[in-house]
Amino acid sequence: MKILSVGSEIYPLVKTGGLADVMGALPAALAAESITMRALVPGYPAVMAALGAGAVALDITDLFGGPARIVAGEPDGLPLFALDAPHLFARPGNPYLASNGVDWPDNAQRFAALSRVASLVARGAISGFVPDIVHAHDWQAGLVAAYLHYDGLPAPPSVMTVHNLAYQGQFPAYLLGALGLPVAAYAMDGVEYYGSIGFLKAGLQFADAITTVSPHYAVEIATPEGGMGLDGLIRARSSVVHGILNGLDTANWNPATDRALVARYDASTIEARPANKVALQARMGLKPHPESLLFGVVSRLAAQKGIDLIIEALPLLESLDAQIVVLGTGDPAIERALAEAIARYPGRVGVMFGFEEALAHQIMAGADAVMVPSRFEPCGLTQLSAQRYGAIPLVSAVGGLVDTVIDANAAALGAGVATGLQFAPVTAAGLRDGIRRCAALFADRAVWQQIQRNAMALDVSWAAPARRYASLYRQLAQSRPGK
Repeated sequence: MKILSVGSEIYPLVKTGGLADVMGALPAALAAESITMRALVPGYPAVMAALGAGAVALDITDLFGGPARIVAGEPDGLPLFALDAPHLFARPGNPYLASNGVDWPDNAQRFAALSRVASLVARGAISGFVPDIVHAHDWQAGLVAAYLHYDGLPAPPSVMTVHNLAYQGQFPAYLLGALGLPVAAYAMDGVEYYGSIGFLKAGLQFADAITTVSPHYAVEIATPEGGMGLDGLIRARSSVVHGILNGLDTANWNPATDRALVARYDASTIEARPANKVALQARMGLKPHPESLLFGVVSRLAAQKGIDLIIEALPLLESLDAQIVVLGTGDPAIERALAEAIARYPGRVGVMFGFEEALAHQIMAGADAVMVPSRFEPCGLTQLSAQRYGAIPLVSAVGGLVDTVIDANAAALGAGVATGLQFAPVTAAGLRDGIRRCAALFADRAVWQQIQRNAMALDVSWAAPARRYASLYRQLAQSRPGK
């Protein structure tokens, strides 16, 4: 079985969030299920550099104002089609934003082009690769199913995965014709969405199956509180909605082999772990205090991620003689508040603005606990990597965090299955309660180490999610007329 996966970023070539991790991990995970997946991504400079010469699989004379081609290759073993359209994608920096931090003004055309070309490949435009399923990810690939629908030609079934419903891809209605969509498409049961063209809405409307990146998130987005204006459509299509939990690249995230760590370890040698804490405290300018409860945060610095709640909780951390390290970038106001916190709590708060892969691994290995106080979280990978490294996750009880962290309540502690802590409501007071619970557990080192070992024993790999996706693909393929 062959799958065409379509998305706007892919790890390790270009990444702004968890979408890239999924795009990069699924092909290898599905190979174990006898499924061949090839990703179609924009030909950003980093992608084209990784492909090198490549092989031209398809030439396109005009694609929204310029020539384009599909270049095929397998950089680092990753099966890839790159949409090489320099007039759309040969731009440095962030895939979506200009250097001034504002969306590229032609983002509608850029990602409509990705979807348009995906629809051609889905119908066999590339010799030797005729996919059985086309799998589109997030709003940037939302028009794939719409193009397949309105072309009216034989096409494989489609899957639409929602990684984050908050990003929907809405563009002015006057672009309808320029994007190659018929007038009939501008309707409630088409691509029209509150007076605009909705890329994600189109995918949800026309895909044969819809998946989210966790079961709990699938429930949340069908509610007015979590649906962000799309809950009615999601409820109407509930029979084709599936919550499939993300996995983690357990080869990349492995404390027993991780070269970024000063001391490697596994669940049976967890006594080696504290050396990483000492190294992390030194690197981040914290007081060298092995007995202090050290929290880690690796996150986009945004209100969605609850970073403002962490800032409000800093006085409590001080009263508990706890420390915190933060790695991330985002909202300028949050960055300023964290910069001020370094001065206000010297030796207790350490922050690095930006992202460094090695430091992210060092935080997971050195922190005692990792905070993920998101206001909503489709899945989240941070808590998975934290558990893999024996850093106890303290998470809000939302989305995929509910599905992946077993709260250390009395029943779970008694049964010996707890892997972290959940807190609710998602407020400053709720987080403070969670921090107090965490500190109380940390004080009992025998209980704490049992939670660590439970967490490290979890299977957070892509094996189970890959089986779920494979089952869905086969079900859809069998439903195609003529099967």
